[in-house]
Amino acid sequence: MRRFELLLPESVEDGLRILAERGPAARVVAGGTDLVPQLKNGVLRPACVVDLSGIAELRRLAPSNGAPLEIGPLVTARALECDAGVRAGYPALAESAALVGSVQVRNLATVGGNLCNAAPSADMAPPLLALDAEAVIAGRRGRRAVPLAEFFLGVRRTVLAPDELLVDIRVPRPGPRSGGSYLRHTPRRELDIAVVGVASQLTLADGRCAKARIALAGAATLATEAVRPISDQRGSAEFRRHLVRVLTRRTLEIAWRRANV
Repeated sequence: MRRFELLLPESVEDGLRILAERGPAARVVAGGTDLVPQLKNGVLRPACVVDLSGIAELRRLAPSNGAPLEIGPLVTARALECDAGVRAGYPALAESAALVGSVQVRNLATVGGNLCNAAPSADMAPPLLALDAEAVIAGRRGRRAVPLAEFFLGVRRTVLAPDELLVDIRVPRPGPRSGGSYLRHTPRRELDIAVVGVASQLTLADGRCAKARIALAGAATLATEAVRPISDQRGSAEFRRHLVRVLTRRTLEIAWRRANV
């Protein structure tokens, strides 16, 4: 791993100043579970790493109480997994967080890192997409809110400019008679990334489905009648198509049961 300069801003404004000064040569780190392996493997060679762990504002996990749930980008997967409010109101999100690596990894891995790394296999992205979450992005010119469905531009690509930071994730509270679920398939039962992951979110009215959202991990966009997943060493496109069908049916069944409680 090459040497780099490590900077530790104490506020969002300080972090934005550093990014504006250092430009594309700087990389942001939250928990480090995605970035550190990329540094060790030489995938990334930044001259400067900006560690956000000292910015308390970014660790906020605000109970919704009818308002949108606010999740700071430094909130860990373990915190989401264990939070009673998240488990009760957003079960798919809690389920996805519980699948991120080992307990030791989940104590470090952050929701912001999981999103900003923009890996197709990111577990916490599909439930947030299905829940119509939005990302709040800060820059030197102010803050803007972007629907999470528009946040990802491709593999490891997001709408974040080099001088911007993700500072909040806002998740609307599901209405009455709503339920969600997240399931994934991995080659190994534990400590592996998703070949395919599926999040489903349903809202019922008068015994019928009034709203349905499905989001995928490890596969490309679900089109109207077909899915075009990727092929790689973890599975062929045809195998992924089969998994998408199976996991989608299962998550919808679970979401339906939860919405009927």
